[in-house]
Amino acid sequence: MQESSQWLLRYRRVVAVAVHLGLFSLAQAFAFGLRFEFTIPDVYFPVFWVWLGANLLTRLVVFGYFGLFSGMWRYTGAKDLEALLKSAALSTLVFAVFIVLGGYRSYPRSILVIDFLLTMILVGGLRFGVRSLWQLAAAVGQKREGEQKRVLIVGAGNAGEMLVREMLKTHGGRYLPVGFVDDDSNKKGVSIHGVKVLGRLAEVPKLVQAQRIDEVVIAIPSASGNEMRRIVDTVKGAGVSIRTMPGIDQLISGQVTINQLRSVNIEDLLGREPVSLDMESLKSLLASHVVLVTGAGGSIGSELCRQVARFAPRQLVLVEQSEPALFETHRELVAHFPGVEIVPCIADVCDAARVRSLFGRHRPTVVLHAAAHKHVPMMEWNPGEALKNNVGGTKVVADAAHEFNAQQFVMVSTDKAVNPTSIMGATKRVAELYVQAMSQRSRTRFVAVRFGNVLGSAGSVIPIFKEQIAAGGPVTVTHPDMRRYFMTIPEASQLVLQAATMGRGGEIFVLDMGEPVKIVDLARDLITLSGLTPDKDIEVRFTGLRPGEKLFEELSTAEENAEKTRHPKIFIGKLPPRPLEEVSRQVAALFDGANEVSAAEVAQRLGAVVPELQRADAPTAQIIALRQRA
Repeated sequence: MQESSQWLLRYRRVVAVAVHLGLFSLAQAFAFGLRFEFTIPDVYFPVFWVWLGANLLTRLVVFGYFGLFSGMWRYTGAKDLEALLKSAALSTLVFAVFIVLGGYRSYPRSILVIDFLLTMILVGGLRFGVRSLWQLAAAVGQKREGEQKRVLIVGAGNAGEMLVREMLKTHGGRYLPVGFVDDDSNKKGVSIHGVKVLGRLAEVPKLVQAQRIDEVVIAIPSASGNEMRRIVDTVKGAGVSIRTMPGIDQLISGQVTINQLRSVNIEDLLGREPVSLDMESLKSLLASHVVLVTGAGGSIGSELCRQVARFAPRQLVLVEQSEPALFETHRELVAHFPGVEIVPCIADVCDAARVRSLFGRHRPTVVLHAAAHKHVPMMEWNPGEALKNNVGGTKVVADAAHEFNAQQFVMVSTDKAVNPTSIMGATKRVAELYVQAMSQRSRTRFVAVRFGNVLGSAGSVIPIFKEQIAAGGPVTVTHPDMRRYFMTIPEASQLVLQAATMGRGGEIFVLDMGEPVKIVDLARDLITLSGLTPDKDIEVRFTGLRPGEKLFEELSTAEENAEKTRHPKIFIGKLPPRPLEEVSRQVAALFDGANEVSAAEVAQRLGAVVPELQRADAPTAQIIALRQRA
């Protein structure tokens, strides 16, 4: 059997031509039979073979032109039917012209129509018959391998319809769609491809028991985080697995496949509306330009590279200190964007000579500065490194952007720079001040973009919580009142690029982070999504605030008086820049003995530049403020 299948595949074009010749001949002969009620007058037989030969030659040429001898019939679809209709119509027309020009007045004109219809029926019927037999054989084979999963689908919309169609067409042996649930009361009892809408979302636990459901699939790609949380909370008590499909912004092709289904994750529960981008302004900023990204191996830096590569820059220069991180980012980008020149550069942003060399060689138009030390406790233990990298590195890259006439410089900042309580936050605020000051003296447009935590970034709480859950717990949370703003990495990166298109120089852009999330709620959601019960299967343990941490973060100060931009998720903090001479003098003073200086002394130096730095009893003050807000 396998050998015959291989033979058919190898010689499928020859087989296809031979089969089609047989079908064309049968259609022509049967057309004459129908026309004359199967009593064909003898006068037609001498010339019939001429007509048949011309008909076959015409159909072979036209059908070959439309590629109908090269496809695999098991995958026949709407496109093949369209090609078949065009081929049959055009070849019939050409054959009719031959009959007229050849002077064959005796050829019955009605046979042209009958032959056209029979050709469509025979060729189309064979192709779709082969596809149906193949699907039936595949379904039988899958049933032998294992029992079907009985599936309940949440959402009887377009995505649900496509999902059921895919299950029935391709995966009938593995999945049995039992029904839909949908909160639209008008859909109750409606059938989609023979699958009924059985009830509302609230009825899922009852339906799971009554219909012996094995898996619930959420088919609402446009669902918000709150909607996803409501669905998951309703379904999780039923004791079945839950899967979902990607968000609407990820379903680029508009098609739904079984392979796209995945487990519900924390990003779904915290999900936000897809980011709308001004594509024309982004193309103008990035397409055919040289773009340099520092920190290109990090969570934000690597995603910035992916987003930039979509717009086909002339050259994308990756600057990264970590060789393994740079290797992975470069390998991924080369694989996914073969038309973009990707240049990997190992470099420390604090190395002024190396940075100047890179700028001199590549002459970037746009600089995206994402390189930084970001972990608050780690910078409390290594304050000199925070100064050198976050402040010194920013100064080096900004100076190079000015010297080599880059058009746009964008610094990735953080909400921890607002009324900072940590060394890390204060160094990022100083970096913002330097970037703002540079904008007054340079033709380069210097801006900073400030946002909160990103979901799933290296060293963030979510990967740590997942490790702790996998190890059996406990999941450690610093404080029950700890809150943070969260944003997905792609969303943050897209908004950074969008802000870059708006920058005229000196702005600090603030991204709308939505509502802050309690870290303890995040921990409990992750435990639940892992199929476990918080404080029963996995302990949630509070460990106390770490050095330099806040209970909650702010995205702008009252003095900044953030204003709206043309993008609904981007605001501008209106804080006047300081003179460059003043900021340069203050920055220079920070680095004296940076390798030996203590955290207390670094904080004192930073306080001279950032008077809003709060180090004394900040957590207690924040607890009071947080409870007053509540």
